[in-house]
Amino acid sequence: MDNKKRFNKIIKDIKSVKIQGASNIAKAALRVYSLNPTKKTKARLLALRPTEPMMKNVLDLAEKRVPKNQILTHFKEAQDKINRKVLKLIRNGDMIFTHCHSTNVVNALIYAKKKGKKFEVYNTETRPLFQGRKTAKELRAAGIKVTMFVDSATALAIEKESRKDRIYADKIFLGADALTKDGIINKIGSKMIAELAHLHKIPVYIIADSWKFTRKKVPIENRELNEIWDNAPKNIKIKNPAFEFVDKKYITGIITEYGLKSYREFLNKCGN
Repeated sequence: MDNKKRFNKIIKDIKSVKIQGASNIAKAALRVYSLNPTKKTKARLLALRPTEPMMKNVLDLAEKRVPKNQILTHFKEAQDKINRKVLKLIRNGDMIFTHCHSTNVVNALIYAKKKGKKFEVYNTETRPLFQGRKTAKELRAAGIKVTMFVDSATALAIEKESRKDRIYADKIFLGADALTKDGIINKIGSKMIAELAHLHKIPVYIIADSWKFTRKKVPIENRELNEIWDNAPKNIKIKNPAFEFVDKKYITGIITEYGLKSYREFLNKCGN
């Protein structure tokens, strides 16, 4: 495949969410930019997925001629540090709930499994693009027990188990597409999960690379309507926001390469 075809294919895969997860999108964008390092390429990439500050941060570094290998090394080193912190947080017998697909979350859970932790995962299918299936497949391939719930059964998964009266989820791990001074932006449905967890006193941990942090306002990406209902009648209005904001008051802790911190401590590390 020549560079032009490779360039266009990666662009298409980012736009269609074939490439998903903030770090994977950022790495793919870096590959595209390396093929044609111009301001036009950068602008085109940023327009593909506007709710991805990590991609912008990576492209800013590339534009400043930071070596590609140095940028990619950060991803590995950050994930290694995140893995070790998550390992300490998980207890044997834990029931961990997660939503959508986060590379940071999945890798940390697989690492914990390899280190001998015994736990199960509940996750959502995550409509309309079913990113939860990717999470379930990757975790199950690593030998982790997974139970998937339809999105509308989230309360059932979090609140009670039918066999006995107990909290279903011991901990909730969410990724993030953007980290801001007021909270995070993550896949639609994350706010409902965080609010339910708060109501039932279940801790919510955000697992994310600090390069997802931005001081700028992050636009919420609204995706194509046919993802919800192809050929829908013209007189029916459809909303398809891909992400939503989760206030920091619902976040118990955030795990980045800086370690496990309260949200305030994390902001201090970021200079806020």
